[in-house]
Amino acid sequence: MGGCTSKPSTGSQFSGHHDTDIPVKHDNDDGKQIVEATTSNATEVRKKSPIFSFYSPSPGHNWFSKKSSPEKSPAPNWSSNSTPGRFFRRHSPAKHIKSLLARRHGSGKPNEIVIPEENQVEGVSGLDKSFGFSKHFGSKYEVGDEVGRGHFGYTCKAKFKKGKFKGQEVAVKVIPKSKMTTAIAIEDVRREVKILRALTGHDNLVKFYDAYEDNENVYVVMELCEGGELLDRILARGGKYSEDDAKAVLTQILSVIAFCHLQGVVHRDLKPENFLFMSKDEKSPLKAIDFGLSDFVRPDERLNDIVGSAYYVAPEVLHRSYSTEADVWSIGVIAYILLCGSRPFWARSESGIFRAVLKANPNFDEVPWPALSSEAKDFVKRLLNKDPRKRLTAAQALSHQWIRNNANEVKVPLDISTLRLLKSYTRSSVLRKAALRALSKTLTVDELLYFREQFSLLEPSKNGSISMEDIKGALMKHATDAMKESRVHDFLASVSNLQYQRMDFEEFCAAAINIYQLEGHDGWEQHARCAYELFEKNGNRAIMIEELASELDLSPSVPVYAVLHDWIRHTDGKLSFLGFVKLLHGVSSRALANKPQ
Repeated sequence: MGGCTSKPSTGSQFSGHHDTDIPVKHDNDDGKQIVEATTSNATEVRKKSPIFSFYSPSPGHNWFSKKSSPEKSPAPNWSSNSTPGRFFRRHSPAKHIKSLLARRHGSGKPNEIVIPEENQVEGVSGLDKSFGFSKHFGSKYEVGDEVGRGHFGYTCKAKFKKGKFKGQEVAVKVIPKSKMTTAIAIEDVRREVKILRALTGHDNLVKFYDAYEDNENVYVVMELCEGGELLDRILARGGKYSEDDAKAVLTQILSVIAFCHLQGVVHRDLKPENFLFMSKDEKSPLKAIDFGLSDFVRPDERLNDIVGSAYYVAPEVLHRSYSTEADVWSIGVIAYILLCGSRPFWARSESGIFRAVLKANPNFDEVPWPALSSEAKDFVKRLLNKDPRKRLTAAQALSHQWIRNNANEVKVPLDISTLRLLKSYTRSSVLRKAALRALSKTLTVDELLYFREQFSLLEPSKNGSISMEDIKGALMKHATDAMKESRVHDFLASVSNLQYQRMDFEEFCAAAINIYQLEGHDGWEQHARCAYELFEKNGNRAIMIEELASELDLSPSVPVYAVLHDWIRHTDGKLSFLGFVKLLHGVSSRALANKPQ
């Protein structure tokens, strides 16, 4: 649900689209295909999930489905660790995870078990549904036709009645207070409006005008986007885009999400339905909408509530420990769909989709992937890395060679992840800093390009160095009110080691290197070996185990001789290659204490 959709919907309460009776192919558990007719009036067949006991899954493609007689066809030859590609069909939007709806809106069924979130009070009575918004909606706007409907409310057109915008059309998201049956549902609405107010200044972000309320509804007024959903464009093109057209779409998506992440906002429900085109024109700009599940997040904070839409949810969300990287995974799913017309993870039930997300690998062997460029495949693979530490950030994705091959110049924004890495570096030992400097000298020209862009965005002085004041100034230059809410500046205070020193480009590269991302590259072994050779010449030295333990700031509870003996060469007492690689990671006391002996 966002500013507006391309057409009205009166069908399923969970979607902005009609669910019509069309045959859709699905795969059963043994890999064979069945044909199923979908309808919005059918009864659900509910089974308990063997993996996630907190909800009873419903069919992922349509929560109200009725099975017809199955027609079996020969099983395709898919690998055991990959998910068969599921081609997009008309009227097949992603639905919010059903347990999420039950939890947030108190709509659980008798057989559903829901894990309450932290700070959620069950059985809340006398909920305060007053938001403090203006109560003069009717005097300022003339309401027009409904243009979209979802589980959380509906969207209609409206016009300004007076003032400088008189006659201008807008979109109004109407959220009935009667549907706010839990404290968390009320807080979702309150936070959505706060985020929309705070996030301003990006061309690909839906423009927010104001929020109003009366006794029955909350009214969120935004700019009207009449070009329809990205989902509709994908379907109109037969399910896939050319590489150049996909780049144009993904560049806009990555740009606005990198902006959100810099401000400390994670969207948490990115999917083609939540991007609207301003007009029907093919070159129309794209707008990100629907911040109903979004939240503020500090650079070092992890969130734990399971939210989103099943096809697009990141593995770490299901593990209840995630941050902004989860949005990048969702963009990876969108990229996969744009390029080949099928979903990378698919199953007939929510639990099946979740299993695929956690265990299966996207298929890059079937048509059209062999005909696509190696850069396009590498780009999607780096977004769909199951380890969030190895996944590209939104800003890094804009620096990827495949995106850069676009004819239009791509503006790469400041990457918020750089702050996390700078904090880690400033707190590192002298020995680890030397190891990171050696590794930074092995970076390729393409890899250095991203670091140069980030360094220049911090506006170094004439002598080519940056300080804490430069970092603060760069953040203030791009700050919105959202950055204050997410306490990004408070996080900066923790990087106090930079307060009285300057950092040149060479040291910045050492500080901003993401070891886990480099590990995910095919050339990691060569990187590490070359870096170790440089470290041997300029940084390695004889070191006692006790001294190494002190360098790593290990707690007394760690059995240092048992866990660190392989880190040091017995011949000369210097750091071994294994110890060098471990040192690059900055291994924690907890990790070493938990290491099996």
